[in-house]
Amino acid sequence: MNDHERAPLVSLTDAARHFGPVRALDGVTLSVAPGDCVGLVGHNGAGKSTLVNLVNGGLAPSSGTVGFATGSSALEAGVRSVFQELSLCPNLTVAENLRISHSALKGPNWRRPARAEIGQSLDTIFPGHGIDPNAEVDTLSIAERQMVEIAIGFAPRGSEARLVILDEPTSSLDAGIADQLLAHVKRFCASGGAVIFISHMMGEVFQVATRIVVLKDGKVVAERPTEDFTRQGLVDAMGHVTADTAETTGTGRDFGTEVVRTDQGLTARKGEIVGLSGLAGHGQAAALARLYLSRSSAWRAGKAPEVVFVAGDRQRDGVLPLWSILRNISVSILPQGARCGLVDREGETKVAQDWKTRIGIRTEDVANPILSLSGGNQQKVLFARALASAAPVVIMDDPMRGVDVGTKQDVYAMIRAEAARGRTFLWYSTETEEVCQCDRVFVFRNHEISAELTGAEITEEKILEASFEMQEAS
Repeated sequence: MNDHERAPLVSLTDAARHFGPVRALDGVTLSVAPGDCVGLVGHNGAGKSTLVNLVNGGLAPSSGTVGFATGSSALEAGVRSVFQELSLCPNLTVAENLRISHSALKGPNWRRPARAEIGQSLDTIFPGHGIDPNAEVDTLSIAERQMVEIAIGFAPRGSEARLVILDEPTSSLDAGIADQLLAHVKRFCASGGAVIFISHMMGEVFQVATRIVVLKDGKVVAERPTEDFTRQGLVDAMGHVTADTAETTGTGRDFGTEVVRTDQGLTARKGEIVGLSGLAGHGQAAALARLYLSRSSAWRAGKAPEVVFVAGDRQRDGVLPLWSILRNISVSILPQGARCGLVDREGETKVAQDWKTRIGIRTEDVANPILSLSGGNQQKVLFARALASAAPVVIMDDPMRGVDVGTKQDVYAMIRAEAARGRTFLWYSTETEEVCQCDRVFVFRNHEISAELTGAEITEEKILEASFEMQEAS
């Protein structure tokens, strides 16, 4: 590749972005050239989303410059974005969602080439995906929606993608599908494309990134070739020291009586952390939804709820976007402190402030709007909402989407502490590392339980084996 071909696709020089007194980005200098795969890491609220919004033209810098090699805009330079918060229109088909960002598709028969283009992109990135271009998006699982969004990002759309920004692109994908995406990223960069890869999954960053940029408090605090980092060195650079290996929970603990049993064979005991695993879309989320609905009222919240729910798809199932951070946390506990139907405002604020500190929600004031937070901090609010309640059973549907590695370790410890006090957790996750935190694991295949694993049996190999080959449930 000659010097012209290696000219930066985008260059930031002392770029800053302020929102009132908040310095979301504070003087960043960065360039991305063809062939680069830049791993962008940092804790929730470090400024990653603000940085990529400067690169893709969604925001203008408050000071400093952002320049492109081709054309005067990100669009003309071939910059594409795949956001952590999915932006598909749920009432349109997969092919129709491609049309939104593909103005060259015109005329009465535009749907035929739209179906062909999105189908080809899906086939290239995710072989064997099984997604129908005519399917309406709201009929797809969250994993399938994430796959469609990624395929649209890489699709030609009238001009080739040159720089694709992937923001937590595997957060809803199981390991097999995530590996397909990572392989495509490598091929794309090897062919002269470039990628900014944002992920809290360090293994993925080390697997695909050619260099790693660490953001902290809106500034670049480290930038080196990937091979110059170690896992612990990267965690230290981010500013949160955590153990290399997570503590497991399944040894030496006694559990109480059985508190959950479903017709499907899913069971849980008091104080137990039960994991649901297997390939995404094989019935785990549906099993948890049925359990939650069977134990909760559709019209009235009691003072002593049986179950509480932590959503992974926070935009659809979790966040109340018009409310403040405080209200989003306290909505689960309002009946507990109410007297004669009146909310205890002082108690409500105390609980919100307490959980802001305990779980590390990055905000100056819990009265701020929930949407003022980064995606990961919004997810922390959902954890705070659930754990602040008195419900003895906590149902978690892939809840760690977009949560940084330090916060994950804090949440793991919090879950273990709550379980030791007798609380029961049912935890679906697409991440094997998280499933291995559990005392017992049910592996799902084709909407049935294919294996029940305990203790030393809870390994990635056993989970994969049960995911692909039906076994008799224990």
